[in-house]
Amino acid sequence: MVEPQHLHLYLKKPLNPSDTEMVLSNQNQTVKIYYVHYIDYNKRLDEWVTLDRMKVEKIQMPSSVTGHGQTINQSSNSSNVSKNELHDDSNPCSNKRKKKNPPNLNSLNRVQSQPVLSHNSSFSVLLNSDSKPIDSEPIEKEENSNISQSNEITKPDININENSNQSTGLPRPTGSMVQVVHEDVLTRIKNIQTIYLGKHLIEPWYFAPYPQELSQCPIVYICEYCLKFMKSMKCLERHRQKCKLYHPPGNEIYRKHPLSFFEVDGRKNKNYTQNLCLLAKLFLDHKFLHYDTDAFLFYILTEYDSNGFHIVGYFSKEKESSEDYNVACILTLPPYQRLGYGKVLIEFSYELSKIEGKTGTPEKPLSDLGLLCYRRYWSITILDVLVSLKQKEPDQDKAQISIQELSEITSIKKEDIVSTLQHLNIITYYKGQYVIVLDSNLIENHNQAMKKRKIRIDPKLLHWTPKDWSKHKF
Repeated sequence: MVEPQHLHLYLKKPLNPSDTEMVLSNQNQTVKIYYVHYIDYNKRLDEWVTLDRMKVEKIQMPSSVTGHGQTINQSSNSSNVSKNELHDDSNPCSNKRKKKNPPNLNSLNRVQSQPVLSHNSSFSVLLNSDSKPIDSEPIEKEENSNISQSNEITKPDININENSNQSTGLPRPTGSMVQVVHEDVLTRIKNIQTIYLGKHLIEPWYFAPYPQELSQCPIVYICEYCLKFMKSMKCLERHRQKCKLYHPPGNEIYRKHPLSFFEVDGRKNKNYTQNLCLLAKLFLDHKFLHYDTDAFLFYILTEYDSNGFHIVGYFSKEKESSEDYNVACILTLPPYQRLGYGKVLIEFSYELSKIEGKTGTPEKPLSDLGLLCYRRYWSITILDVLVSLKQKEPDQDKAQISIQELSEITSIKKEDIVSTLQHLNIITYYKGQYVIVLDSNLIENHNQAMKKRKIRIDPKLLHWTPKDWSKHKF
């Protein structure tokens, strides 16, 4: 690996159009390849490309180098490609890529005539059959994709307990963010090309601190039962003859064909949980715990057949969380994404919170895909309660429910409920009170979404007893 050089160039047929790429030459390969990062795109879209993919004639070379290992400065006389050339050479969909103005997260401050929306506020649930909304003063929709809850609501009665380190961009002192290492050039580069897990060949998204010699292997082979990593298929075959595991090394606490959940203690099964964290880091960019697994429990979702229990995804949680986090890291492996398993993992975490008699929330920040999945789960769960409440009381014009009651029913934290109601844009201020308006289109879309949820958690099949970890040393 040589010192990285930041250049401006174009790819002939980019998977994701962009006008600027960051290139790194890798001379350890037989054929020289270059690492490409698409500016303003997620790092999981990065890729290694050969020289024939590049439009060499349009490369903007740096004019001066200040020194070895220092930033390369480009002079103002460097050749710049005009916008017309960019539109001609890149994919047409790149024309749609425009920067949006940042959302005004303090928009609620402008609603001066409305009373404070507190956690104990009671709502009237109205069923509006018309497509047009009622005349009201709507609370603006929260559109921030960074789910920074401390900025969502600024009223004094809604005190969101977020660690002050998050507002300053620093990692919080506990949880899965405790060992975030300073991001240098190498950790921004995907070092594993492909992994072989079970019957799947998977292309990683991000950097993971596997041993350096594995970065030279075209494929890293991972045992799907103990998650040990190897260099070749022969090593994997020899390992499978000796490996006695056919399921995660923990207690099975839930089974409903074809799914099963295992609870794995990070202190009792260090090797497995550390290998799991390494595997997860290939697909998670924000959170990472590798060596410090003692204070965490891991819940592994598997599909079982005659050959064993095959890992689908997992989530981890702190044994003792002072901030009511019920999820630290959560991941569905790419071969099983878009099949509903993400909602299964989230639903299972809230079922555990119900048994504990607590409300829970995921550890922030969430990834972009994690945010979308949680938004969908919160929306469909809250709407399900509201629609059911309205159907149980059809004679009443207004069914009453409070945020506290919604939180007790769903085990979703109050701050997440308020932000979800704002995100759905169904809460309005009408005739002196807050009202939740459910129109017919929203109910119809909700019913269709519920029909698509074929995989649900059955609480009767969950055999789990929470422990008081304050009495245990871990």
